[in-house]
Amino acid sequence: MTTAVTAESRTPDVTITVIVYNDAERLPRAVESLLRQTHTNIEVIISDDHSTDDTPSVARRLAAQDERVRYLRLPENSGGCSAPRNRALEIARGPYLMFLDSDDELPENAVELLLAAHREREVDFAMGAVQRVRVDTGRRTTWMAHLVAERRTVEGIDSEPELLFEHLSTSKMYRREFLDRHQLRFPEGIHYEDQLFSAQAYCLARSFTVIPEHVYRWYIAPYVAAEAASISNQRHKLSNVSDRIHVQKLIDEFLTESGHEGLREHKDYKFLKHDFRMYAGDLPYRDEEWLAGFAEIVTPYLEGLAPSAYARLPRVERVVIQLIRDRRLAEAQEAARGLGHGVAPRATSTDDSGVYWGSQLPASSWARRELDVSDLELEYRPFPSALFRHEITSIEPGPGASVNLSIRTYDPGLRLPVGPQRASIVVAPGRRRLVTAFRLDPVRPGVFEGRVRVDLAAAQLPVQGFQGIRHPMLRLEQQGLFNTGVLLAPLTFPALTATQVGTLPHEVTVEPEGRGAGRLQLRWRPVGVTAKVGPVVRRVAGPRVRRAARLVRSALR
Repeated sequence: MTTAVTAESRTPDVTITVIVYNDAERLPRAVESLLRQTHTNIEVIISDDHSTDDTPSVARRLAAQDERVRYLRLPENSGGCSAPRNRALEIARGPYLMFLDSDDELPENAVELLLAAHREREVDFAMGAVQRVRVDTGRRTTWMAHLVAERRTVEGIDSEPELLFEHLSTSKMYRREFLDRHQLRFPEGIHYEDQLFSAQAYCLARSFTVIPEHVYRWYIAPYVAAEAASISNQRHKLSNVSDRIHVQKLIDEFLTESGHEGLREHKDYKFLKHDFRMYAGDLPYRDEEWLAGFAEIVTPYLEGLAPSAYARLPRVERVVIQLIRDRRLAEAQEAARGLGHGVAPRATSTDDSGVYWGSQLPASSWARRELDVSDLELEYRPFPSALFRHEITSIEPGPGASVNLSIRTYDPGLRLPVGPQRASIVVAPGRRRLVTAFRLDPVRPGVFEGRVRVDLAAAQLPVQGFQGIRHPMLRLEQQGLFNTGVLLAPLTFPALTATQVGTLPHEVTVEPEGRGAGRLQLRWRPVGVTAKVGPVVRRVAGPRVRRAARLVRSALR
């Protein structure tokens, strides 16, 4: 006589908890990614944080369809990720544990890969690469790729403190005995729980294995409406800032209590480079009240961070932080528009010790150190890499598909000779660039202004049409050398839309970028015959066909 083995009687190798709240639409995708795993001896716990939509019925249906799936519903909503994970942990039967959010997925071999790493060598947890998928474009990248590029076993976080940057709990498979031995659970009642939990796991683990393969698929909706954004993306709320600072303080306390004070500089650098940097990119779009509240929250914490952590940052990031600390908030917004784009300040000030960002001298020795931009070499860089600041001061519609721009260029290093300057607006929606020349005239030392009409109908588009976004650049010419820089637009202005007619009709829109630096943005969209024929051309056209089409188009002009 034989006894049937059921999911209830069989011990699973791995328990995977899927946390969910009001996400009935995406929950099936998440669970199905687990049921497709190449390693099949798993337990799936759907931990529902007391959803009020159709999630309960969807979860019960998924549990009824596969005996490996269990459904757990919390009696009341906790408002975070920790409680549903912890409640599932209490009933999990597997010796290894993983966590998944309902809007994400696991690649099909994720469990197999991480479990193999555990069986190859006894470690407290194994971690792999996270694939980020943009839901708006489908673009796929690896998060913190440099940290997971090499397979290795790490003998304690002190040997690789830069791994603190990879603070996701969902990219890891934990040994249950490790979590229980240290009574390690997710902190409840706070947001950014992953950061504290992961910091504790890193510090408490004797060893852990890193593998380069993707073990988590993280769907990113960067421009979703603020109200619908995930907790971590609700940066427009000052309470979000307070939550993040609160978690940082808890991590600091843990590092001290656990004897890992030596990691403090690395953790401070991670906060400045990752956490603060996310808010810094948004600063140009915040109002005065928000900026004042932000400075009030972050400045006391910033003042206690390790000076050596600041020293590791790029100069412009240090400038933004110091301007916030000095309550020079409008200037902080101005500086933040240059993050990642090599944009100069509008003006500098000098004393016997250095050259400083902004027109006023810093008020303290620390501020002088942080605002000193001597290392940007504004006066000495080779002309092709010299730093300027190009700002559009007005945008007006012109005839047809043209736009009139008034532009001001700041040259704080006084690199440009006195007199008119040769400049061009450059944009390339196809292989060939549209270059529109104009003149910048001096209005005072280090400041030039000019006007230019850019006829977008003159842009040579691909034969299959073009649908996408381009950001025009401003190019300066001096003695046969060229310098190309970003063109900053007003942060808000009414979008201008025109139809680009001819053999390839398109609708083209001139609009603010709406995020980041706030560059001028041009958006093309095929219309009419282009919209109908373009997809066909893309499917069938080889190089010869495309060349022939270009010849026909030229003949029809």
